Amino acid sequence: MLISSITWNPGPEIFNFWGFAIRWYGLFFAISFFFGYLIMQKFFKKEGVPIPLLDELTTYMIVGTIVGARLGHVFFYEPAWYLAHPIKILEVWEGGLASHGAAIAIPLSVLIFARIRKKPFLWVMDRVVITVALAGFMIRMGNLMNSEIYGLPTSLPWGFRFLHSTTPADGLLPRHPTQIYEGLSYLLIFFLLWWYYYKKDGKPAPGFIFGTFLVLVFGMRFLIEFIKEPQVGFERGMILNMGQLLSIPLIVAGLILIYLARRKSTPA
Repeated sequence: MLISSITWNPGPEIFNFWGFAIRWYGLFFAISFFFGYLIMQKFFKKEGVPIPLLDELTTYMIVGTIVGARLGHVFFYEPAWYLAHPIKILEVWEGGLASHGAAIAIPLSVLIFARIRKKPFLWVMDRVVITVALAGFMIRMGNLMNSEIYGLPTSLPWGFRFLHSTTPADGLLPRHPTQIYEGLSYLLIFFLLWWYYYKKDGKPAPGFIFGTFLVLVFGMRFLIEFIKEPQVGFERGMILNMGQLLSIPLIVAGLILIYLARRKSTPA
């Protein structure tokens, strides 16, 4: 018998103990930092960089990621509502994180770290973004467990019927599981960047991995947005939605970084 759709019905909580809930999204978010730390630890050991510097960088990364992703959602998607309810900005556990906000905040956090610790900014970013690609996969799996950031209705046999969907009236329609599309693309990008790092024996041209990350991650984000349900009402009717508009300058920045890295690494 052919499968016409996949019913998706997990709750966002793993368990709830006396009002204290452990959610899948939070678990995947924490796992992403755990594995990111282990991967960065291998890079630091390979290149003879003191591990205490990694501990400090991790703190900058955690703060930058959470603050940036939250403010990105607030100001890119729902500024009027949050400015009318400012205390809600602090309630991160209720959801609402934007990867484009993190994409701005992470380099700023790394820049501060690099200035204080006298490390080349691009050296840090070329290694950090490898772990960020893996984190992108983990976070999209968290979105899948939350039945959020899904795609438009589809007749394809792998369409997901999100029973916990917040979309009125049509939650039972099979939809593109865009969380899986995005997550798997980020996972492949992670392996590609990791492979390239070791292919170059830990000495890639400064900025090349960072630029490749921006082009691939936000290029895939741009494409997948075409089949994704709008996150907020004002995106309906737009030729390009907010996620796509925010991706364009990041893709351009990535192309510039790749060009500059290749030019510097090419003998005159």
